[in-house]
Amino acid sequence: MSASAERSSGPGNRGPGSERPAPGFRMYRPGGAARPGRGAQDPPESEGPESLPPDALIDLSTDLAGKDVEDTLARLDEELIGLAAVKLRVREIAALLLIDRARQQFGLQAVRPTMHMSFTGGPGTGKTTVALRMAELLHALGYIRKPKVHTVTRDDLVGQFIGHTAPKTKEALAKAAGGVLFIDEAYYLFRPENERDYGQEVIEILLQEMETERSSLVVIFAGYPDRMDTFFSANPGLSSRVAHHLEFPDYTRAELLAIAELMVAQQNFTFAPDAVAAFDRYLELRMPRPRFANARSVRNALDRCRLRQANRLVGLHRPVSRDDLMTLTVTDVEGSSVFAAGPATESTPDPG
Repeated sequence: MSASAERSSGPGNRGPGSERPAPGFRMYRPGGAARPGRGAQDPPESEGPESLPPDALIDLSTDLAGKDVEDTLARLDEELIGLAAVKLRVREIAALLLIDRARQQFGLQAVRPTMHMSFTGGPGTGKTTVALRMAELLHALGYIRKPKVHTVTRDDLVGQFIGHTAPKTKEALAKAAGGVLFIDEAYYLFRPENERDYGQEVIEILLQEMETERSSLVVIFAGYPDRMDTFFSANPGLSSRVAHHLEFPDYTRAELLAIAELMVAQQNFTFAPDAVAAFDRYLELRMPRPRFANARSVRNALDRCRLRQANRLVGLHRPVSRDDLMTLTVTDVEGSSVFAAGPATESTPDPG
């Protein structure tokens, strides 16, 4: 899975006829194309910008990567309801890298900050979306070369026989090189009950790559909180290399209703006024049942509302209007089996 295509040029372009880089906070993004204004016969430039004098001032708003960062953060706010603590940590990471870029302008070198992360939370809490936006943000700030996320699970990394695991793991690392490797349900790599399991080999390879390839790879481990705690406790070397632990809480009912209304609008539908209250009631009944998956379950419920709407409209046997095609009614919502009487059990499937 990848985010938007890699940009073709980085910030810090010189205008035609410039004799030296213009003053101000203008840094060339690693991985960008050649700067405009340089001819084929121009001598190569030095390895970095000249350091500013100690009494200089930097306007952080002139960093040409800043607009990309703000756009990415704005998209995150638009796409995800709630998650205030997660969004704050993302902003803090962006600020850290922005300040590091400013420090470089004064020749203040520091150890490259580690960006390996752990995302813990239930299904449908936005972990994959945040990973995508994080890749875009890290790319905009020059930390990684490509704004892409390569998502894998245990099956993509662990082989079935001796000698098969290392090639599979290294292939996944190669696909993620320059970007983000997102390991979903990472705790399945560790199976202490099986002495012959090859998951430990994957962990050993990851430990090495996370240390030696810090400049070209970010690894994000994701999964349920309790299982991830066990996973890191059993692998202290891995835990020490993960600098950022982000917790994704389950959504509240009010947040899920807001998510539903956002999803409906994004698909050019609308709830009839009484349908909003009906969907709120649906959430009240559905959330305590087994296998509720937050925003993912909301999306599935809306898909089934659309099925019922389509069947209802076809059954009218009359011409339909634009409003008919756009509106989800209370009937479309209350057609769900969740409104039927009867206690839920662990074997109850996701209700329609």
